[in-house]
Amino acid sequence: DRVGCEPSGLPFNSLVQLEYENGMPRNPFINAGALVVSDMVQSRFASPHIAMRDFVRRLSCNGEIMVNKVVAESEFQHRSRNAAMAYLMKAYGNFVLHNYFHNCALEMSCEDLARSISFLANRGMSACANEQVLTPYQTKQVNALLATSGMYDEAGSFAFKVGLPGKSGVGGGIVAVVPGHFTICVFSPALNSVGNSQLGVAALTSLSERINWSIY
Repeated sequence: DRVGCEPSGLPFNSLVQLEYENGMPRNPFINAGALVVSDMVQSRFASPHIAMRDFVRRLSCNGEIMVNKVVAESEFQHRSRNAAMAYLMKAYGNFVLHNYFHNCALEMSCEDLARSISFLANRGMSACANEQVLTPYQTKQVNALLATSGMYDEAGSFAFKVGLPGKSGVGGGIVAVVPGHFTICVFSPALNSVGNSQLGVAALTSLSERINWSIY
């Protein structure tokens, strides 16, 4: 009801589509969509950033994962564009609150992150948490969204070169899913023009060619 499931075709922090589409983000993997999802979590927990932290701890089998307070504060200090999205969505009744900044500042290794999303390669079942995180059908839906929207406006090129559902972050990490097999995380902080890890995309392209496990 509050977030769409279509690729945006615009930069991850664009405000343009929000105005044209009455405050409805195109998908949950651009900034506006992530803000709305954070707001939905906020409304369900007394301490939403602690609930998210503990959820990621369970999924990663690492009870020491914490929010990096310096990064969270930096996210807050540079909040102007995200705040603009929030107020624009508020005008359309799709308002968000900012435990989003804590979610952006969870500090974890590549191994932690790959483990955390491994349920997407296992029909929704997390081996670490011994928990059915999503149903098999929901897992398929999330992987489809990752394939079409997870790499911002480079999703088409990533599908063409790598052929796996993936999600990037402006910190330089990329996670990718080989359904039925495993998950992968790569990290390199230098970003290309659309905000994806330049060497990370290259590494996943090379790996996908070697293992020949493109979902297409």
